[in-house]
Amino acid sequence: MSTLNEIVNNSATSIVDVRTVMEFQSGHVPGAINIPLDEVQNRLEEFKKLPKPIVVYCRSGARSGMAMSILKQSGINEVYNGGGLADMQFMLN
Repeated sequence: MSTLNEIVNNSATSIVDVRTVMEFQSGHVPGAINIPLDEVQNRLEEFKKLPKPIVVYCRSGARSGMAMSILKQSGINEVYNGGGLADMQFMLN
């Protein structure tokens, strides 16, 4: 089984930043797409079309944990909580 670090560094992985648009604009992981937590439920079809696995992250890991729960409850199982932006940056370096 792959570690989160391997998943994050896999070029096939979709990385989704669930912070607000303003937070995203102030800095994000290269290649990440921004789908704020409050839009996740309404954009499930978009998530279903993304290449898997999907790693979600936010500022601390709390919102990405909520996003991961929403996605798993919607049948998207290949989703991982990448934690906060700093955690993601650490794994990518």
